[in-house]
Amino acid sequence: MSILGWIFFGLITGFFASLIVNKRGQGCFINIALGLVGALVGGFIFRQLAGFDAFHFNLVSMFVAIIGAIVVLLIYHALTGRGGGLHR
Repeated sequence: MSILGWIFFGLITGFFASLIVNKRGQGCFINIALGLVGALVGGFIFRQLAGFDAFHFNLVSMFVAIIGAIVVLLIYHALTGRGGGLHR
């Protein structure tokens, strides 16, 4: 996947994850970073649990990246003490 593809992928997954956790987006650049980090975290989690390799641009990879981005967001909010969790 090209750099622009990864940026687009990160933007989409980060935005969906922040909508799920915060009910709003975090901002363009933060959503991109969140989506990319979430893809790495989600890929690591799914590879450890199921031996699943999700490093292709498809819906399963997007789902894995969104799960990873949600985990990253929840950890971020827990560490910074900011509100915004799934309980809202």
